[in-house]
Amino acid sequence: MLTTKKAIAICESAIFSHRRLVLAIFALLTLFLGYQATQLKLDASFTKNIPLNHPYMQTYMKHQKDFGGANSILVAVCDKDSDIFNQDFFDTLKKVHDQLYFIPGIDRAQVSSLYSPSTRFTEVVEDGFAGGPVIPADFNSSNASALEKVRENVIKAGIVGRMVSDDFSCSMVNARLLEINPNTGEKLNTIELAERLEKQIRGEFENDKISIHIIGFAKMVGDVANGAKGVLLFFAIAIAITGLMVYLFSKSLQKTVLTIVCSIVSVIWQLGILTLLGFGLDPMSILVPFLIFAIGVSHGVQMINAVGKEVRKGLTVCKAAQFAFVSLALPGGIALLSDTVGFLTLLVIDIGIIRELAITASIGVAVIILTNLILLPVLTSYIRLGENYKSRFVNKSLTADKYWRWMSGAATTRNGIIIVVVSLVLFAFGLYQSGKMQIGDLENGAAALHESSRYNQDTFLITDKFAITVDYMSVLVETTEDGCTSHSVMQAIDDFQWKMTNVPGVQSSVSLASVAKIVNAGYNEGNPKWRVLPRNQQTLVQAIARIPTSSGLLNGNCSVMPVILFMQDHKAETIETVIAAVKDYRQQYETNDLKFKLASGPVGVMGATNEAVKGAQNPMMWYVFGAVILLCLLSFRSLRSTLVVVLPLYLVSVLAQALMTYLNIGLTVSTLPVIALGVGIGVDYGIYILSTMNEKLKQNIPVQQAYYEALQERGSAVLFTGITLAIGVSTWVFSALKFQMDMGILLTFMFVVNMLGAIIVLPALASLFWYKKQ
Repeated sequence: MLTTKKAIAICESAIFSHRRLVLAIFALLTLFLGYQATQLKLDASFTKNIPLNHPYMQTYMKHQKDFGGANSILVAVCDKDSDIFNQDFFDTLKKVHDQLYFIPGIDRAQVSSLYSPSTRFTEVVEDGFAGGPVIPADFNSSNASALEKVRENVIKAGIVGRMVSDDFSCSMVNARLLEINPNTGEKLNTIELAERLEKQIRGEFENDKISIHIIGFAKMVGDVANGAKGVLLFFAIAIAITGLMVYLFSKSLQKTVLTIVCSIVSVIWQLGILTLLGFGLDPMSILVPFLIFAIGVSHGVQMINAVGKEVRKGLTVCKAAQFAFVSLALPGGIALLSDTVGFLTLLVIDIGIIRELAITASIGVAVIILTNLILLPVLTSYIRLGENYKSRFVNKSLTADKYWRWMSGAATTRNGIIIVVVSLVLFAFGLYQSGKMQIGDLENGAAALHESSRYNQDTFLITDKFAITVDYMSVLVETTEDGCTSHSVMQAIDDFQWKMTNVPGVQSSVSLASVAKIVNAGYNEGNPKWRVLPRNQQTLVQAIARIPTSSGLLNGNCSVMPVILFMQDHKAETIETVIAAVKDYRQQYETNDLKFKLASGPVGVMGATNEAVKGAQNPMMWYVFGAVILLCLLSFRSLRSTLVVVLPLYLVSVLAQALMTYLNIGLTVSTLPVIALGVGIGVDYGIYILSTMNEKLKQNIPVQQAYYEALQERGSAVLFTGITLAIGVSTWVFSALKFQMDMGILLTFMFVVNMLGAIIVLPALASLFWYKKQ
C-alpha cells in the first residue's frame, strides 16, 4: 500500500532528479500565463453585486422592463451663487441633458430633466384642465419673462423636491442604464461609463458658477475602481517591506530574492488562469492578488527556514532543499489545501462578486502549492551559501533558544489552565459583543468610499437639497388586469402608502393612488376636499387616464403599480425597519388577487443583499470550519490534534466579529469574506506548529519539550509570517477606499491574533489534551 511518506519520497526523487526539466516547465508556463495576465480587465457589472436568486431580486428582474432597474444615474446641476432661473444655468442644464442622452449605455427613453417633453405641468382653469411642458418649445433662456414662466410651471408641476431642489438652487437630470452597450453589443462597462460621466459631464460643464454632482451605482463603482488603482502602490510597498523582512530573517540575498520571485510567479499564474477562465477583476477582488503574494511569502519563509536549518547542520544546499521539500510537503500541502477549501466555502453566498472572489482566491492558493512547495525548493537547491553563513546565526540561535524555552512554559499544565481560562473569558466577551453586529452599511453614503470622497459629498448635497435620492425602494403591487380601475384595490394601495410614509426612515412616498387623488381634486376646481379616490369607477378612470405609463407608476395593462418609498438613508437599521414594516402592513391588505411584492429600487437591492449576507453568515462559518476540521482529521488522524488547531481559530473569528461592532463596521459584501480569509490563512500557523509537535509526541517526548522543539524548528518562521502579513495589510488603512481600510484592519487583527493563538493558546490546549505526557 502506498503511504503518504512513500508518495512524497517518490515525488521528491522525480522532481530533484529532473530539476532542469521542472524549471523549464515552470518558465514556459510563467511566460504563457504572464501574457494571459496582461489581457485581464476590470469587470464590475451591476448584476454581479446582487443576489439574483433572492425573492426580492426575482421581483426586480420580472418587472425591470416596465419600471426600470435600480441601476440609475442622478446628475444634479447647481448654481453656486443664486437660484437656477438665469441664462447660464439653463444653457448648462440643456447641454448636460443632451450630453447624457448621447452617452453609450444610457437608456435614452428614460432620461428626464426639465427639458424632457414628458416633464409637464397641469393646472385647473375655468374650462377644466390646462397644461404643457414645463419648458415650452419656444423657450429663450435670455428672456427674463420666459424664465419667470418656467418658474411658475415648475411650481405647478409639483416637481419641487424631485426635479428641482427645495431651495431652487439645483435641478436634476435622471437617467437609467442599459445592461448592454448598444454600440458594442457587449455587457455595459460601468467603469468606462463612470469615466465618461466624469470627463464629458463634470469635466466639461463644471465651472466657477455651476457645480455638477453625480451619484448612482455606476459612478460609485467608477470611483471605487479609481481608488483600487492605489492597490498597485500598496502592492509595491508590500513587496519592499516583505523583501526587507525576509532578508533580515534569512540573512541571504539569494533566498530573499527566490522567495519574492516565487510568490510573484504565483500571482502571475493566478491572474493568467483567471483570464483563461473568462473572469475579470472587480474592485473588491483586486485585493486578492496581494493576499496571494502574502500567503506565498509566508509559506516560502517556512521553506527557506527549513533549508537554512539543515545547511547549518552540515548538509549541502541541494540535500537541504530535498529534506525541506520532504518535511514540508505534507503540512504545507494540508495548510494550503485548507486555505483553498476555506475560500471555496464563499461560493455558498449567492452574490456574484463574492463567488468570483472565492474562485480568484482559491486559484491563487492552489497555485502556491506548485510555486512554493515545488519551484522554490528546486530553485533553492542551485544557490550557494558562503562559508560565513552559519556564523551569522550562532548568536541569534542562542538568543532564540532562551526565548523559545521561556515560551514553552505555555505548554505546562498550570500555565495551560490559566491561558485556557483567559481564553474562555475572551470568548464569552467576544460572543456577547458579536451579537450586536449589524448586517449592512452603518453610515450614510457609499460604504466603499470614505465620507470625505467626492461621491459621498455629492450624495450628502443631493440628499440635503432634494426630497428624493437614489435611496428609494419600490413595493410592487401586483393585481388583476385593469386593477387600477377598482376602488378597493386603489384604496388598499393608498392606505398602505400612508402607513409606510409614517414609518421611521421613510422621507416621502408616491404611488398611482396618491397622484390620482391630486388629479381628482384638479377636476373639482383644485379643492383639497376632493383630494380623495373616487368611488365611482368612471370618475376613477378619468383621474387615472391623465397619468402615463412613462411616469413609472403603472404598467401597460394597469396590473402592476409600484409604491415608491424614498428613504432618509440606506443604513442597515433603516432598511431593516422599513422592510419589516412592509411585511407587517401588507398582510392587512393582501388577497388572492392583490399582492404587495418586495422589492425594486436601489434600497430594495440593498435589502436583498443584506438578507443574503445574513443568511450566508452562519453556513459560511460552518463550511469553512467544517473543511478545516475535515482536513486536519485526515492529516493528523486525531480528534484532539484537530481541536487544538481549530479552537484558537474559532476564538479569533469571534473576537474579529466583536471588533467589527466596536469599530462600527457592518457585515457587508466586502467584510463578510474577511472572516473566511482570516480563518483560511490563520490555520497555517497551527498546522505548522502542531505537525512538528505531533512527531515529538509520538516519540513520547513530554508536551513542553515537544513544543520547545517545535518552536526551535518552526517558531521563528511562524512569528515572522504573522508579523509580515500584518505589516503588509496594515498599510491598507491609508487607502482611498473605506472597504479596503476596513478589510486591512480586520485582516491585520486576524493575522496577528491567529499567530498568538497558535503560539499561546494551542500549546495551552495541548498541555491539557496530552496531560498524561507532562
